[in-house]
Amino acid sequence: MMMRIDIISAVPDLLLSPLQTSIIKRAQDKKKVVIHIHNLRDYAHDKHKQIDDKPFGGGAGMLLKPEPFFECIEKLKKEREYQHVIVTCPKGEKYSQRIANKFSLAENIMVITGHYKGIDDRVREYFSTDEISIGDFILSGGELPALMIVDSIVRLLPGVLGDAESALDDSFMDGEIVEAPFYTRPADYRGMKVPEVLLSGHAKKIKDWKIEQSKRLTEKWKNINSCGVKDG
Repeated sequence: MMMRIDIISAVPDLLLSPLQTSIIKRAQDKKKVVIHIHNLRDYAHDKHKQIDDKPFGGGAGMLLKPEPFFECIEKLKKEREYQHVIVTCPKGEKYSQRIANKFSLAENIMVITGHYKGIDDRVREYFSTDEISIGDFILSGGELPALMIVDSIVRLLPGVLGDAESALDDSFMDGEIVEAPFYTRPADYRGMKVPEVLLSGHAKKIKDWKIEQSKRLTEKWKNINSCGVKDG
């Protein structure tokens, strides 16, 4: 089965280069995934190709209009069934490896990205199956979150990664677990030495060290992420 991902964007040029690089490109070359980018302006019918307007009720910024989204999404949904229609938005569920794992099992995924002030909320209400946030901060648009979501999904598809890059051992693949540190040659660089246990060749000691380090780093990560920080 080849996964299909459709991304709808007001600024598609932001997506082009990353989707033709590294593991995502390799996955497409291997026919594991096909990714289509849809320019929202192709679905605007006035001579200026306007896709945004001022929000009702006032406020700063411009809002993406509903009509181009509805036309594009309805066209795509007539052609295939989508297991997930993802809207990237600050008020969505915080993205995690658990969600990435779920998305990676789908055959067809659509990602709707906002820009400027955001999207007319009727698009989200009518179409979304999943609303995703990548964190408590503001970006200029949903294109970067969309790329992060796509990358996290594609690398999980069978046959995309080789054994040396296996996703099975990555941080957070087994719940909220952070991996142990990694080191490579040289064993001593500017006086900074690789832990002796990793040079010992003793498999059990190395395994025990990695488990202990993983526990320590996971606890540190949890402590950091449990501390709420507010602007003063």
